[in-house]
Amino acid sequence: MKFTASAKLFEQAKKYIPGGVNSPVRACRSVGCDPVFITKAAGATLTDADGNEYVDFVCSWGPMIVGHAHPDIIGAVQKTAASGTSFGAPTPLEIDLATMVVEALPSVDKVRFVNSGTEATMSAVRLARGYTGKKVVVKFDGCYHGHADSFLVKAGSGIITLGIPGSPGVPDEIVKNTLSIPYNDEDALERTLRDENLEIACVIVEPVAGNMGCVPPKPGFLEKLRKLTSELGIVLIFDEVITGFRLSYGGAQQYYNISPDLTCLGKIIGGGLPVGAYGGKAEIMNCIAPDGPVYQAGTLSGNPLAMAAGIATLKLLQKPGFYEQLEEKTAGYVGSLERIATSVGIAVQLNRVGSMMTGFFTTDPVTDFLSAMKADADRYAQHYRQMLAGGIYLAPSQFEVAFISAVQAEEDLEKALKMTEWSFKKLLKK
Repeated sequence: MKFTASAKLFEQAKKYIPGGVNSPVRACRSVGCDPVFITKAAGATLTDADGNEYVDFVCSWGPMIVGHAHPDIIGAVQKTAASGTSFGAPTPLEIDLATMVVEALPSVDKVRFVNSGTEATMSAVRLARGYTGKKVVVKFDGCYHGHADSFLVKAGSGIITLGIPGSPGVPDEIVKNTLSIPYNDEDALERTLRDENLEIACVIVEPVAGNMGCVPPKPGFLEKLRKLTSELGIVLIFDEVITGFRLSYGGAQQYYNISPDLTCLGKIIGGGLPVGAYGGKAEIMNCIAPDGPVYQAGTLSGNPLAMAAGIATLKLLQKPGFYEQLEEKTAGYVGSLERIATSVGIAVQLNRVGSMMTGFFTTDPVTDFLSAMKADADRYAQHYRQMLAGGIYLAPSQFEVAFISAVQAEEDLEKALKMTEWSFKKLLKK
């Protein structure tokens, strides 16, 4: 493959955009190459500026669960855009999507739309603090909840990828009220939550960690978390920006049968357009302005194009058997990957929940941040470059999730499996 056009675009972008990208991991520094610039996508296929085509396992970092440029979604956006793109006023589409979200998630009585996952999580934490009158937020090592100041403590995603311990520009007085504890560690969880010296307002968690790679909760961990927070009067926030409408129509909370107090959403509910949302019990949500004293606002919140795309997407997900078919497809694909790794003799830990998965280049099981960090990022970088050259588009980081979409055909997956076997063999020859 040639990447001449992408290389020229990257040089041009670096003159006007920090690092040439608008989100750090996209720069591909951790995988030792420059990014390819995508010009179009359809179904499970991406096309770059040089005309190279790729089978897509990133899915725009999760939202494209029904594939790119689905005619129902494109049609809904085009129809809505013809009447205007933004009004800064209420629209009927907001009610329609809010109704669908509330009906899908029994833990949510009311929902507020925002513009990103970061906006959703920072607003949910502010709401939890306002509702409880307490200060401290508990999160988990390696879980990423966006780039708000208080979350950049032992965060996952790009923070790990770029090797940044936190971030300059975040004052100590802001992060002093954020505690980060080991994911999947019930002893640390109980010890922290029962500390009477702490004024804990909330615990925020990715029910399936997706930003240190795919790391599922150990059996009983989420149940313990729900029991303790209920007993101690602590607000439990599920960050389902990735898992919402991905693992099931009711998200991770339906998948694991755990009911949080607040839920953060994004990605899929916008059908690929910028969106976020947070919702929960009416008693808590009624504390938001204008009904209550906790302030949050946004000029483009509830944007009609994002609402239309979200409605069209959720309608597609309601089709009978959608999630069962996606589960079967992903389970079969990961099973084939495991057989290839075994036959080649390469050490790869394959973690999967639903249609989320990560292959960690390590001999040890990956159950938390520390075990994820044992993965060989250099080996992943070589694997990434080899797969990209073969027309397979993976996340440019060892510590991200790969996604299966409903439109990846058998031939797409077979191509990826053949390329994976070739790449694994080449890795062992290094």
